[in-house]
Amino acid sequence: MDRRVVITGMGIVSPIGCGVETYERALMDGVCGIGPITRFDTADFKVKVAAEVKDDFDPLKYLSKIEVKKMDRFTRYAMAAACEAAEQSGIVGNVDPAEFGVYYGSGIGGFETFVEEHDTLLSRGPGRVSPMFIPKMIGNIAAGQIAIRFGAKGPCICITTACATGTGAIGEAYRAIRHGYCEAAVAGGAEATIHPLAVAGFQNMTALSLSADPMRASIPFDKERGGFVMGEGAGALILESYDHAVARGAEILAEVAGYGSTCDAHHITAPDPEAEASGRAFSQAMKEAGYTGDDVVYINAHGTGTPLNDVTETNAVKRAFGEDAHKVHISSTKSMTGHMLGAAGAAEAIAAVFALRSGVIPPTIHYEVPDPECDLDYTPNKAVKADPTLALSSSLGFGGHNSVIALRKI
Repeated sequence: MDRRVVITGMGIVSPIGCGVETYERALMDGVCGIGPITRFDTADFKVKVAAEVKDDFDPLKYLSKIEVKKMDRFTRYAMAAACEAAEQSGIVGNVDPAEFGVYYGSGIGGFETFVEEHDTLLSRGPGRVSPMFIPKMIGNIAAGQIAIRFGAKGPCICITTACATGTGAIGEAYRAIRHGYCEAAVAGGAEATIHPLAVAGFQNMTALSLSADPMRASIPFDKERGGFVMGEGAGALILESYDHAVARGAEILAEVAGYGSTCDAHHITAPDPEAEASGRAFSQAMKEAGYTGDDVVYINAHGTGTPLNDVTETNAVKRAFGEDAHKVHISSTKSMTGHMLGAAGAAEAIAAVFALRSGVIPPTIHYEVPDPECDLDYTPNKAVKADPTLALSSSLGFGGHNSVIALRKI
């Protein structure tokens, strides 16, 4: 049984704004969410900037004070995004709980809680470690909390595939609904790791940009790129079978039409420069979505701004599209949001939906110096009208995980 799968709700917590309307305006206007790190003193750090969620995030809009206290920051982000998506969709109460699933992940989970409680153990002893430590920290708890909130008693799966988490979660939810394992699902990812230990770890593996200038820190596909900028937040989408959505009169935002999932099996952090597996993930998603040369294509690229990723992803697109690669509209919204890690794929899938619905391609901001090895159309600096018929969103994660979803207008 192969059923059509559609998106009926979206929610977002991001460094450039919370709520889908705010997020869309910021993307299309090229707003930069990167700035000096405020969460901790960076005097001893080479890395000085990050893309933090700003003061427009208020967890008390969705959670009680006691719930906030019992959740790590990443789960608060996840709950806010999921609640917005569910409200837009109207799915709660309009689907059999046994047919309502959750496919939601995090690359790292409750990092802040882990470090705080370890500090408590060392300074005050084991008796003072919070009894909420484990249920606040474990990576699957956002998925579990979402299921509890909405009474979703179908499959509840936590996807953890590093930077490919959000895209993989959407893809796996799509497959579950397509093949009849549930009627609807909350899908996406959340992350909150702008913390001294996480920044130090990424910094010391030379993954992060060392630029102190927010305007030249996250510069995907630019020849002067030197690493990614850590971001945070959450994205959530309500996926639903087409027939179920139509039967209940839901507004359909886009159709999930394809999914590709492969592994480089190459290196723990570096992408395979041959781009065979990543290119195949694009091809899988395109084939399932019925791509033809007549499609106007937009790719929301993984586009991290690391020297290796951007060349590899460019090569993956060329492998998948051949001569048509130079006609494809590409952008990296990480130039605005930074790299939201496990949340990135969900936030970027939402951006792809915006492009389909509005016909406008969001830009890659702060693009100044072309790289001969990255020679495709990356939509530099300003949004453009293109009316795409097919949108792809790609994520390439540590461990070699490659995930690509394909979306169509409906």
